[in-house]
Amino acid sequence: MKDEQIVLDIHDIPKPLNWLTLSFQHLFAMFGATILVPFLVEMDPSVALISSGLGTLAFMLITKGQVPAYLGSSFAFITPIIVAKAAGGIGAAMVGSFLAGLVYGIIALIIKGTGHKWIMKILPPVVVGPVIIVIGLGLAGTAVDMATLNGEEYSLQYFSVAIITLLITIIASIFFKGFFNLIPVLIGIAGGYFYSLAIGIIDFTKVIEAKWFELPNFVFPFVHYTPTLSLDIIALMVPVVVVTISEHIGHQLVLSKVVGRDYIEKPGLHRSIMGDGVATMIAALIGGPPNTTYGENIGVLAITRVYSIFVLAGAAVLAIVFGFVGKISAFISTIPTPVMGGVSILLFGIIASSGLRMMIDNNLDLGNKRNLIISSVILVIGIGEATIKYGNFDLHGMALAAIIGIILNLILPHNDKETINRENA
Repeated sequence: MKDEQIVLDIHDIPKPLNWLTLSFQHLFAMFGATILVPFLVEMDPSVALISSGLGTLAFMLITKGQVPAYLGSSFAFITPIIVAKAAGGIGAAMVGSFLAGLVYGIIALIIKGTGHKWIMKILPPVVVGPVIIVIGLGLAGTAVDMATLNGEEYSLQYFSVAIITLLITIIASIFFKGFFNLIPVLIGIAGGYFYSLAIGIIDFTKVIEAKWFELPNFVFPFVHYTPTLSLDIIALMVPVVVVTISEHIGHQLVLSKVVGRDYIEKPGLHRSIMGDGVATMIAALIGGPPNTTYGENIGVLAITRVYSIFVLAGAAVLAIVFGFVGKISAFISTIPTPVMGGVSILLFGIIASSGLRMMIDNNLDLGNKRNLIISSVILVIGIGEATIKYGNFDLHGMALAAIIGIILNLILPHNDKETINRENA
């Protein structure tokens, strides 16, 4: 990256009006996906916005203000949170999320002391790619139900909303240019919302009754629940860290290319992982979903060439402010379920496809029996929701698939001779 291409560098401070505009741009880029996660797991979107802002500011502090990244709600934790809430309520989900953030911190400390090469051996593309595919396809049923069901009954009207939303999102993604190409989800939600308004399935009563300033539905430990730790929660949440840390590393590599700095070395992978973990722990302490770095915002950096951390910090502050505006929270709650179902059909498919892309980009040879076995076992166990139960201990689905994938990768011998012979055939 040449210096003359940079509009604003890492520590450049923009002019006030530009600052506000650029920060709003990052806010819009992450907004659709960040509020979709709490919508799916029945949490308060306002709390998700506040936790994303606080988490981003904490991340910047831990990385010494050197990494221009925005953190928002993580899709990888959707299923574990739903299962945890069903089993032990919101308290169980928050304890599990906090534990996941704590594991981030432990891994960050180990990387600081030993370097980062070992983690790449444990989490190669042959493990991470299929697990990411499992995340997307495992949520496919949820997306279809949201798109087609009104309560428990099939609704053609709801399905029409989902299809319109999906089509608008696809059109925005393919044909729109510049910044608008970065926010197809937000555009799709807006289009689906207007269509829902036209057919009369939106009720504005909550918006009219809501106050402009209103405290979100925070969920605090020892106030709203008593934290308890169990093997069930550990087995449910900790394995997800395998995927999210891999995602984090991928984002840091892409961000390094965009900005022209090596963030793996400086400020170091241990600092960025620690920042991610602290952001997730902050979210867990106030009742928000776990956080992760966002590829949408990296895309904004690439297009604008504005790398200033002050712009990202401004977006974080705006997210926090929005979280306390009652009218905004009430407005978000009026978004019909099939609208979210429509964008979910695309988003969950993209998650699955990104796992496939990771395997392709890393030239993963599925003609190699070792790679074929590992990926196949992960996919079937994960999508088939295979389960290990022993007493109250329950390990299933994505978590079980990730663990078995790691074990297979560590114990199966590499057969490079097989690949060489096939290539020479």
